[in-house]
Amino acid sequence: MFLLLLSTIMLLVGIFAPMMTLSKFVWIENRFSLFAGTLQLFVDGQYFLFLILLSFSILLPVAKLILLFRFWHSDSSSCAQLQHFMQWISHYGKWSMLDVFVVALLLVIVKLGALATVQVHYGIYMYAGAGLLIMLATTIISSIAKKDIENSLAS
Repeated sequence: MFLLLLSTIMLLVGIFAPMMTLSKFVWIENRFSLFAGTLQLFVDGQYFLFLILLSFSILLPVAKLILLFRFWHSDSSSCAQLQHFMQWISHYGKWSMLDVFVVALLLVIVKLGALATVQVHYGIYMYAGAGLLIMLATTIISSIAKKDIENSLAS
């Protein structure tokens, strides 16, 4: 439970805290968070990128945490519910690193600019840490679910 609470706090901080500062020339600086950057894509009319970033970097990690909390607090899960949970986690796991790829790609693109520098802030570390903790919590809860499924099938 502690792991789920910690990963939730880190994810929220990682989404809303400043991730990086982009400095162009000497006097122009833009500091932004994942949330602010996502909203800026919408404002700029980049709707496809907005939807991708919103879906994979914000909504899916939050949905996964909600599902993990729901599973953790369910006292009497049926075998069918546990198997559905395991299937969802299996399908989602294939997409879980897309958000990290997008942030890394953004950093590479920005670093390639000859007149721009990037300063990374604590938000990106909180977001990455939350991703790791969510993966750890998923592994632990998945192993609990497998044991519950095996026990219910054996009964």
